[in-house]
Amino acid sequence: MSAKIPLAGVIGNPIAHSKSPKLHGHWLRSYGMAGHYIPLHVGSADLSAVLMAMPKMGFVGANVTIPHKESVIPYCDSLSETARRIGAVNTLSWTSEGQLHGDNTDAYGFIENIHQSTKWQAAGKTALILGAGGAARAVIVALLDAGIAQIILTNRSPERAENLAAEFGPKLRALPWAQTDGHIGGADLVVNTTSLGMAGQEDLPFTLQALAPHILVTDIVYTPLQTPLLTKAKAAGCQTVDGLGMLLHQAVPGFEKWFGHRPDVDTATRAAVLT
Repeated sequence: MSAKIPLAGVIGNPIAHSKSPKLHGHWLRSYGMAGHYIPLHVGSADLSAVLMAMPKMGFVGANVTIPHKESVIPYCDSLSETARRIGAVNTLSWTSEGQLHGDNTDAYGFIENIHQSTKWQAAGKTALILGAGGAARAVIVALLDAGIAQIILTNRSPERAENLAAEFGPKLRALPWAQTDGHIGGADLVVNTTSLGMAGQEDLPFTLQALAPHILVTDIVYTPLQTPLLTKAKAAGCQTVDGLGMLLHQAVPGFEKWFGHRPDVDTATRAAVLT
């Protein structure tokens, strides 16, 4: 009797745009491994039934994306500490006993992207984070764990930034959206976690005139790869990191857990996802 072929996938709605199947498919082919990774369009009303059926169908795990990152939590038998802190799950795995474990690898993906691309270290530094949604929570956790000295949060809805700052403690403070330009020059790291600057979206409403070469600028948006923020930062002499690497690195722990091999994030990986 032949061994079962492990299945994994990504659960979301919509899901046709996801680059994750290309990414995991590239790794499976590159390492000559048995397995498949499938996009799964799942509506909210069907989430429970789908999660119950998946291990019976041979699924060993799955990624989770919008709008299910928070709604899968009640279905998990256990959660990683990182998932608890971020308040969302992006990586699921079933144990051999059928127990469902929820993890969040976005914080790992964010910091690994910076470390692979630069020599920047968070210790003693100040970060300015644009946005206060789910992606911002992952970036906050990553930076706190890396030893950041201070995080300044700014968001179009000020109460969201204020609530996040209160939740994560004394290293964080909220800044009014209109005052962002005046604080860019004092930051060592600027992170855009909003959708502003993404293809089809409005640009960030800041002059960015205070950008200076000592500032590292990164955008979690990767469509386009070079967002208006990154273009302006490069023109100001800043080191920049695009958002694609975060997507690639966050996928590493899940692939290793499901398929038993730790994949490399290299130029071939980037090329495979961009084709």
